[in-house]
Amino acid sequence: MKLYDFDSMMRELLDIDTIDPADVALNGLQVERADDEIGKVAFSVDASMESIRRAGEEGADLLFVHHGLFWRKPCRLTGRLYRLVELLIKSEIALYAVHLPLDMHEKYGNNAGIAAKLGLRDVTPFGEYHGLKIGFMGRLEKPLSMNEVEMKILEHGESPVARLPFGKDSIETVGIVSGGAPEIVSEAVREGLDLFITGDASHTVYHEALEGRMNVLFAGHYATETWGVRLLRDYLKESIGLEALFIDIPTGL
Repeated sequence: MKLYDFDSMMRELLDIDTIDPADVALNGLQVERADDEIGKVAFSVDASMESIRRAGEEGADLLFVHHGLFWRKPCRLTGRLYRLVELLIKSEIALYAVHLPLDMHEKYGNNAGIAAKLGLRDVTPFGEYHGLKIGFMGRLEKPLSMNEVEMKILEHGESPVARLPFGKDSIETVGIVSGGAPEIVSEAVREGLDLFITGDASHTVYHEALEGRMNVLFAGHYATETWGVRLLRDYLKESIGLEALFIDIPTGL
């Protein structure tokens, strides 16, 4: 597959151009390569020296990440950013990044992946951000405890960043916004949900959750954002026949 055909496919599949104006990230192709033929794609959450190095070791032509190197403001190619771009070019690896469109996609997104893992029913958009609903909420097939929910989504036994068990012991309704969205606890309270799941913890929402009798699971930024890249890896392998792999670099945060 040609590099720009891959770009066109991702833009259509993930509706990048529609969502892009609301995002702080520079979505799409961030660094190209001299040879525009793409035979193997590595997926990872973050663009880093380790993810680029491991993509090179695997013989990948393109590294697809959720957190890329370039955001909306101009930046200087100096220091760490220069070294990362230098390694991409020397390794002949293109870099592709998708931020909000990968959080909110109804099939291949981070939040959709968590919702599917929990078996949520009656799933609807949830989590207001710049006029967009970037997460999902729904109802569990059967009531679960907070520990049972945690075990389902932290499937390898990872520890959550924090827990605020201020609500019902028996959880039926759940709202999910991956990554850094602790402030959306207020929307979860307004919706009358039993549990809100996000990645990053914040002291500022403690009392709001307590007063709103809301259970909050801060499952980790990384742990809540592996879902989209893994789902897309599977899509490329099964539907298109491209070689694809996931590079797991957990941070515990």
